Amino acid sequence: MNAELVSVIAFLLLVAAVFAGMRFSEGRLSTSTKETVKLATGLVATMSALVLGLLVSSAKASYDTVRSEVIDMSAKALFLDRGLAAYGPETAEARARLRESIQENLNRMWPTESKRPADLTPVTPAGNAVYMSIQALAPKDDTQRSIKTEATNLAIELGKLRTLVAAQSVPTISKMMLTVLISWLIIIFFSFSILAPLNAPAVTALIVSALSACGAIFLILELDRPLGGLIGLSNEPMRNALTQLAK
Repeated sequence: MNAELVSVIAFLLLVAAVFAGMRFSEGRLSTSTKETVKLATGLVATMSALVLGLLVSSAKASYDTVRSEVIDMSAKALFLDRGLAAYGPETAEARARLRESIQENLNRMWPTESKRPADLTPVTPAGNAVYMSIQALAPKDDTQRSIKTEATNLAIELGKLRTLVAAQSVPTISKMMLTVLISWLIIIFFSFSILAPLNAPAVTALIVSALSACGAIFLILELDRPLGGLIGLSNEPMRNALTQLAK
């Protein structure tokens, strides 16, 4: 879902609702009618605020979960490399495959050479090569056997984390819920403009409020795509891990 496009469309709809409501002069409404409009608008505004809060909370939780998994993946890759180094020089190939795997993850998850979207394929050739290189090791003593077992477990956990990142990066915001929310906002701003006086400060205040509401929608949609967009996750943890692996 294109966050920029949806936010702009929502803003234009809210501005149109404001100007449509301005066609009804405040003087044409009786006191009882205005009170009824205020009560109805208050109910819709309360529901909209609850849904907005729910969507922001859900999107932020999804964003933080993927961020935590990326950091966990980077830390476990470093720990795996240190374990393989302690095993002995015969792990040189496995360590090289590990560096290739991290580099491949960087290139796929944060493509910089083009504007193509992130490639979140759960299983990658480099990731499989790391596991197979570890399995090819022939331990000579109990220490090496213990390190191999731990390294195998870490390689499996890295694969699971990669799969989790791919699975949890799928957009979670329901289009139907977003449509209902925007519809409620249109009703709210239409009602506000009916009761507002016909002057520039009132119109400006309503337009700024509409801009703020659409900013919240933009934030929700941006948080819902953690590996893309303007506030996507930083690749710094994985870059730091790759720098450490190169030493």
